[in-house]
Order: sequence, then C-alpha cells, then structure tokens
Amino acid sequence: MTDPSNPDRPEPDGEEEALLRFLAQFGITPGPDGRLDIESLLGRMQGLMGAFTSQMASFGKSDAESGMNWGFTRDIVRRATAAAGADPEPTAAQQAQVRDAVALADLWLDEEIAFDRLGVPARAWTRSEWVELTYPTWQQLVRPVVSRLYAALRALIESQGQVPAAEPMLRMALTGMFAAQIGQSLAGLATTSVSAGDTGLPLTGQPLVALLPTNIAAFADGLETDSSDVLLFLAVRESARQRLFASVGWLGPQLLALVEHYARDIEIDPDALEQAIEGQLNAAMTAGEIEEAGQALAGSLFAPQLTAEQKEVLERLETLLALVEGWVDEVVAQVAGTRMPVAAALTETLRRRRASGGPAEAALKALVGLELRPRRTRDAANLWAATRSARGSAARDAAWDHPDLLPTSADLADPLGYAAEGHQPSAPDDLDAELARLLEEEGRADG
Repeated sequence: MTDPSNPDRPEPDGEEEALLRFLAQFGITPGPDGRLDIESLLGRMQGLMGAFTSQMASFGKSDAESGMNWGFTRDIVRRATAAAGADPEPTAAQQAQVRDAVALADLWLDEEIAFDRLGVPARAWTRSEWVELTYPTWQQLVRPVVSRLYAALRALIESQGQVPAAEPMLRMALTGMFAAQIGQSLAGLATTSVSAGDTGLPLTGQPLVALLPTNIAAFADGLETDSSDVLLFLAVRESARQRLFASVGWLGPQLLALVEHYARDIEIDPDALEQAIEGQLNAAMTAGEIEEAGQALAGSLFAPQLTAEQKEVLERLETLLALVEGWVDEVVAQVAGTRMPVAAALTETLRRRRASGGPAEAALKALVGLELRPRRTRDAANLWAATRSARGSAARDAAWDHPDLLPTSADLADPLGYAAEGHQPSAPDDLDAELARLLEEEGRADG
C-alpha cells in the first residue's frame, strides 16, 4: 500500500506509525508535504543523545544498578549551590569560634550525658563542603527511587505501544530532569543547614561536629539574640546529637535503612511521569534545557497512596527521629537552660522550623517521597525529661542500648508510664528482620 499524499512513498508500517504517534506527543509532526524524514530525525535525536551522553561521561560512568550518572548529578548540585549565594571560606577567627563553642559544649555535656566525646576535632564548613561530605549518603538514599523511576518509564513505554528505540531518549530526559531535582533540593539544604546533623539524619560517613558559619549567620539574622549565643546553642545541640550517633552504633544505620526501605517500595504515578516528560523534549532541546525542565518535577512523581508496609515504616521513622530530636531538646534544656537564658526561645524557634516543614522535610519529599512531620518531638522531649526525673539521666541514656528498649509511638502518648518502668526487649518482627538484612548487606558492601 502507498501513502495517498505521496504515491511514490510506501505507507508507513506499524513501527513507523508507532514512532509518529510518539513524536506527535512532543509536537513533532510531518511537514506540509505529509512527509517526515525519519532517518534525519533519528540522526538529530542521536546527535542530541550523543552530546548529552558525552557531557555526562565526562563525570565518570553511570551507575550499573540505577543507570544514574552520579558524577554529573553532583556537578549540578555544586552549580546550584554556588548560584544560591556567596560561600566564603571560614576565617581563622570563625574556625576558632566554632572550636571554642564546641569545647565549652563538651564540658557541659560531660556532666549530663553518658556518651563520650568524639575523637575528631570540630570543624567549620562551607556550603560546598556540606555538599561534598554528605553527597554519598544522599546518593545511597536516592538510588532506589531512580530504579523505580526507570521501571515506571519502561512500563509507560510498553503501555502506550511506543517503539523500544524511544526508551534511551526518554531515559536521557528523565536522567537530566531528576538530576536537576536532586540539585535543587540539595542546594536548598546546603544553603540552610546550620550543621552536619541538622536534618536529623546521619549524613556523614563517621559522626563529627561540623557547623556552617555562613548559614548560622543567616539563621541568627532577625533573632534578638547575640550571634555568639546562637553559635554556642547550636554547638551544644550538634555535639549532643553526634555523641549519640557515635555511641549508639545501630542508630544511624537504622535511620538510613528505614529511609531506604521506604524509598525501595515507592510507587511512581504514571500520569505524573508522562506529564513531566511530555512537552519537555524535542529534537532541538539542549542538555541545559533538559536540566532546567527538572525543576517542575519536585514532589510530583510519587503516587499519593502508601502501602501498609510503607505506613508502618513511616511511623517508625517519624518516631525514631522524634526520639532523637526530643532527646537532644531535653539534654540541651538540662545543660544550657540555667546557663543560657536564650536556650528555651531558640529551642522553640527550631521546633517551629521543623513543624512548618523546613528544607529537610522538603528535600525528603522531593527526593524519596517522604512526607515527614516530626510532630511528636515535643512529646519525646517530655518523655525523656520524665524518665530523667523518675529514674535519672543514666536510665534515660541507657534506653539507647537496644532498639527494643526505646519508647514506642504508644509510649509517647503515655510518657509517665514509660518513665516509671520502661520496657524490656521483645522478639523482633518481620520488619525488624528486614532492616537487619539491609544493615548486614550495607556492612558487606562497605567491607
């Protein structure tokens, strides 16, 4: 059979028709003569793919498991962070101020908590150092989501009867857009985090106390508090948090395992995926334009419905984060409450920051679909305070000796009951066993 608009041209076969339908989604249609030079078009597409692939290849090979080029993505984070504002190296005076504040914080904490000081000196970080030293952990957390995105993309192509040749081009677009989303989210955190552990997650390979003077100055701006008091207050918080992570070996890995477990089961909304790609790609789009298109992705790709297992993981993660931050609040109240009259007001400022969904919550939602609202941090602080009042600070800190000794979500609703008696470890359930498996696999990978 022939094409009626051009008797000399054979009618398109099934594969060509599928390709024409696919290209029509992006406004690419035959010309006035009814013809579309498929070979030329594919050549242009291959040229775009080649240029984009070459650009990514300059940052190293793509990850075999997820297909993501993490070196390319890191460069986007670096550039987005640099574009957010000046990032000066801490002066010698600022470095000394951080060391002195942490030294004083450690003296106070020695009197109150059972966990030893860290064996590494405190550091003053730039924003770029925050990016470089936390990026490997973010890569670990985001990798399962990238795998889910590519699986959803493949299903979308198959469901619409599109030709397999379309997948590399769409994967390229998806890679660029999601890399831009990662860049936007992490740059936002890099410009607002006041410390290495400000998110509540252990983002560094080993626990360390690191404060960001540029971001602390921005945080203190507008507060009716002396900047040296703000620095000391944040030093006490970060020192307490990092001592906890360093002394309780299972805590950091379990927090990260919960996030990974949640991300591994994330569901991608196929309609949102199609809308994110549709209209954003054409044969003339540059790699930079594909990167810019990623700004529209934030928080829109994940299906709103959670599985029963995800709901359980989310509850555990929120409870554990609340227990960590509530413990920090309680310890800071004890060591700084009588020494720093501004401590209570600054603690309330941080609580409002968390409750309103700050940069950390926004990043977790955009990158792994987690909508965390640690509403129970105040309840956890009250529980830890009640435990100290009833059984002493040693009993409060001893609860971290084993996951099953920790307060549960139900305990947060009955803090006096837990404070009086605590509870004994119970047999692990299926989710505990799954988390233990993830931790074991991570340990083998690190080895």
